[in-house]
Amino acid sequence: MVQAYVLVEVDPGRAGEVNAAIAGAPGVLSCAVVTGPYDVVVHVSGDDVDSLSRAVESFVRSVDGVTRTITCPIFHL
Repeated sequence: MVQAYVLVEVDPGRAGEVNAAIAGAPGVLSCAVVTGPYDVVVHVSGDDVDSLSRAVESFVRSVDGVTRTITCPIFHL
């Protein structure tokens, strides 16, 4: 299993709406509105890198109001 945190920037005033849209999506383990340079942080998982990438593309980047994402893979050392 592969996991990542996705840092999401959204249109002003839409963080709650975007968070709600992403929260129930397949592969999303958790989702939270945060303060700072990003508006929402999403914890996602997939069976492999390809399925993780598809989840981010399909269920995070495609949400109306999302302007930019950065995917940060998690490494367990």
